[in-house]
Amino acid sequence: MGQFLRYLVSAKNLLGCLGALLGLVLHLFGLFGPFWPLAVVGLYILGAVAGPRRRPRVAKDTFDPQEIRRAVDRAYQMTHGRLPGDVQSRVGQIRQEILELLPHAAEFPVGSQDLYVLRRMAVDYLPTTLQAYLSLPQTYATRRAIQGGKTSLDVLREQLGLLDEKMDDIVEAVHQRDSDRLLANGIFLEERFGKGAPELTAPKD
Repeated sequence: MGQFLRYLVSAKNLLGCLGALLGLVLHLFGLFGPFWPLAVVGLYILGAVAGPRRRPRVAKDTFDPQEIRRAVDRAYQMTHGRLPGDVQSRVGQIRQEILELLPHAAEFPVGSQDLYVLRRMAVDYLPTTLQAYLSLPQTYATRRAIQGGKTSLDVLREQLGLLDEKMDDIVEAVHQRDSDRLLANGIFLEERFGKGAPELTAPKD
């Protein structure tokens, strides 16, 4: 119903109606004879086809810190009591790295790949990885070899290791950027106030 209502107010329908109206006017002048209904319908279709298409709305992939916090907390909470200690610790480490990066979100450049990965890590990569493992029976997941002698638990450890390494890379990049700013500020202060800097005098009234 909503789609039909949107079409009624669309440019295609309006142009089609104008075409049909033109057909009726021409019919009054006796141009179409007994075939005027077909002519009116044809002019409506011609106008509708010529009308511009409605552009589909493109969803914006916005960065919402609250959404990310909720997603990563849900992913962490659903593992409680269901993973070995070392695996649970790795999940907690990834969660903590994500949360620590959230206050730095505004510092990432526009279109940053790291910022994109940070969001996807919380809302997709981490929860999908965990859910795929947790959907398996525990005995099967811990004892049945599925790939090269590795159990599902072994594979989970490897996948979490990859996710953790990527988070480490992003954290390191942020810390490096902060360090570069600190060094740049130190150079500025040294040039401004260090030895050899011009003596600053207060302006006279």
